[in-house]
Amino acid sequence: MERPTASVNVLEGSLDASGLRFAVLVARFNAIITEPLADGAVDALVRSGAAAEDIVVLRTPGAYELPMLADKVLRTGRFDAVVALGCLIRGDTIHFDLIAAEAAKGLSAVGIAHNRPVTFGVLTTDTLEQAINRAGAKAGNKGAEAAMAAVEQVRLYKAIDGLADGQ
Repeated sequence: MERPTASVNVLEGSLDASGLRFAVLVARFNAIITEPLADGAVDALVRSGAAAEDIVVLRTPGAYELPMLADKVLRTGRFDAVVALGCLIRGDTIHFDLIAAEAAKGLSAVGIAHNRPVTFGVLTTDTLEQAINRAGAKAGNKGAEAAMAAVEQVRLYKAIDGLADGQ
């Protein structure tokens, strides 16, 4: 079957963080994991062109508090995106499931409410070894990945806004 030759508009975000402002939220619980995630996120933002003074790192007790902090930060109007970082390691109770679900739902709701990207860099692993591997070891640094997703999403939002403005 022959494919149509009509040209369509394709919008996607770039990985250029220059001129953008970011809040990097870091849960202190499991800091042995979350601090390398934060380092990876900040490094990725700077390498993508963000100015150091346009990145603010805020620490909160745990992953459960991330949505509340994200909401407070976005209410300031100062940030283009939020990168939320945490680490939950499954234990013997349902506590892991409850916190993981609330963090994910809460961060998503905050992003939608403020029309700003809020990326989910909260590790949800079964073991400490899995978490270590995702915080800069074998599986890369998921904090850096969450930061790059935030950059790309901000640029996509701006491209969509350009459509709405007739550009």
